[in-house]
Amino acid sequence: MKKFVLSNDYEQKGEEEYRLDYRQLLNKAQYEAVFHTAGPALVVAGAGTGKTRTLVYRVARLIESGVSPKEILLLTFTRKAASEMLRRASLILDERCSRVKGGTFHFYCSQLLHRYADYTGYPPNFTIIDTTDSMDTIQLMRSQIDAQKNKKRFPDKRTLYSIFSSSVNRQLTIEKILSEEYPQFLQHLENILIINNKYKQYKRLNHVMDFDDLLVNTKILLQENSDICEKVAAENRFVMVDEYQDTNYLQAELTELFSSFHNNVMGVGDDAQSIYSFRGADHKNIMQFPDRFRNTKLIRLEKNYRSTGAILDLSNRVLGQATEKFDKKLFTDNERGELPGLVKAANLNDQSRFLTQMILNLREQGLELSEMAVLFRNGRDSFDLEVALNKKNIPFVKYGGQKFTEAAHVKDVLAHVRVLVNPLDTIAWNRVLMLIEGIGPKTAHDLFEWIRNSDQPFRVDQANVTSTRYIEQLQAVARLFAGLNRVKDDVKQVLELIVGYYRSFCKKRFDDYPKRLKDLETFIDISGSYSSLSVMLEEIALDPIESTAIETENAVKDESPLVLSTIHSAKGMEWNTVFVIQCLDGIIPSGYSVEDPDKLDEEIRLLYVASTRAKEQLFFTYPVLHQGGYRDYFTNPSRFLEEIPDELIEPWILMEESNTDESQKKIQSSSS
Repeated sequence: MKKFVLSNDYEQKGEEEYRLDYRQLLNKAQYEAVFHTAGPALVVAGAGTGKTRTLVYRVARLIESGVSPKEILLLTFTRKAASEMLRRASLILDERCSRVKGGTFHFYCSQLLHRYADYTGYPPNFTIIDTTDSMDTIQLMRSQIDAQKNKKRFPDKRTLYSIFSSSVNRQLTIEKILSEEYPQFLQHLENILIINNKYKQYKRLNHVMDFDDLLVNTKILLQENSDICEKVAAENRFVMVDEYQDTNYLQAELTELFSSFHNNVMGVGDDAQSIYSFRGADHKNIMQFPDRFRNTKLIRLEKNYRSTGAILDLSNRVLGQATEKFDKKLFTDNERGELPGLVKAANLNDQSRFLTQMILNLREQGLELSEMAVLFRNGRDSFDLEVALNKKNIPFVKYGGQKFTEAAHVKDVLAHVRVLVNPLDTIAWNRVLMLIEGIGPKTAHDLFEWIRNSDQPFRVDQANVTSTRYIEQLQAVARLFAGLNRVKDDVKQVLELIVGYYRSFCKKRFDDYPKRLKDLETFIDISGSYSSLSVMLEEIALDPIESTAIETENAVKDESPLVLSTIHSAKGMEWNTVFVIQCLDGIIPSGYSVEDPDKLDEEIRLLYVASTRAKEQLFFTYPVLHQGGYRDYFTNPSRFLEEIPDELIEPWILMEESNTDESQKKIQSSSS
């Protein structure tokens, strides 16, 4: 066989031919990453080192070099992140950058599965179910084995979903997952396997996929159809994966398949910020990238543009305690700044007093509340502080909570859309039918069995399997879907009809229905941006809308609030001043991790992520006396902080103001 090596026309440009002065705009390591062209590369980007900037300029540079936007695949962990990167690239170069293929693994896999549906056994109009719907489906399968007859506790739907998802994403058997993480349920292995098989059969029979199916079915599609794999990979001249440290085993395999033709793949991420193993992310993926992709070029971004030197020195020392990591050391041209503080409080109440008083002091010095954040390991760790903040009338927002599309009223409306798109969607039909007063799971099931075998599935009023007392309500359902079918090409009109029908149900079900109806009116307004109902369902499932009027509407106007957040939710964020609370052994690190070196390493990375969120001031706080269960006990500060010498972290003690002192209480620091 003869070979002819094609030269890369896009590599022929000299520096002076580029519109952008990349050498001036980037530091040395960033420039090296932006101008890497042939073969695999791993960019190990430390916290605050300009990772996003590097990706943005690499997209622009490739486009300037003559690469077609259609030949670039940018995979990120939220579609919002991809959109923002491409928007920024378009601003610095031109609109060609906006045509780059960008999105999440799940979004790109969904596109491929729709495109090659004939090879998957699914119809092109398959629908995607979110986590809540997946758990509801699992509960349906669970009820069929009558778990209540088990003499010992049987896993609930949430646990079963976690077991099944973990098995898929980590490519381990369910038995292995149970042995490692849920040994208390090993005795139920046979029934758990039955439920898993029923769940798989249900999804295929009803033409739905969950998030894990999108990855699994794409992998199967490409591995079993070499011609399709070659065609897909040939279209991806350059593949870039952001936050590579957060990929799971399946996503690492898919990255290899997507880039298998040209082998021009770049992973970008920070092994030191791999903190999502509970979601299936595998820290080993980024560590093994050079083994998976031969002749990988390793590029380290170590110059930090966010934090002071003192904060970085401490962060480097924290990370130095990890056993498995890429060698790197963050540095900065910023001033050294104040030493991070280690604040020892007598108890939880004193910890909260310190925080509220220090926050108010900083606010009086001109620092906005929104420029401060309180971070913690678990959501419950901030409960005492939240009470104290309310007493001091300090507004705050707590990151996390329910997304817009997880709210009951929104899911009710979306269920009607899902039925219109896919009449075999059992879970959606179940939600639609059980809105009708008196209809329960048994009647809904009987109706669905009729729907499945009917030539006119929307004419539920003709079903002969229910009591005649439901006939008027079922006629209303039939009329609704007759109207929806007439206008189904107009997304906004479909939503208007559904919300009009749903309005009376909303008023009966929810005491706060005015706010919920306001949500739905807003939903109608934004629905016009979707090109079709299928596209809307898919995009909402893959990239949920975040907030609702119920969560965000304030009775009075106020200043931008203080931020409370779990460390996991804070990744990627930054604030002037950061307080990390409850820095106790048993919390950071978690008591469940101390016997497992891999888990202990992740706890170190968690503290590293927390510390690198701060720009100028950083405090770690812990109570000496802590309440657990029905007793108080003395605590130890996090072992990770005990290892830090005093020249890198300054001990603080809290002292009560003398009763005879009429001045305001002050927080005093001591280096002792």
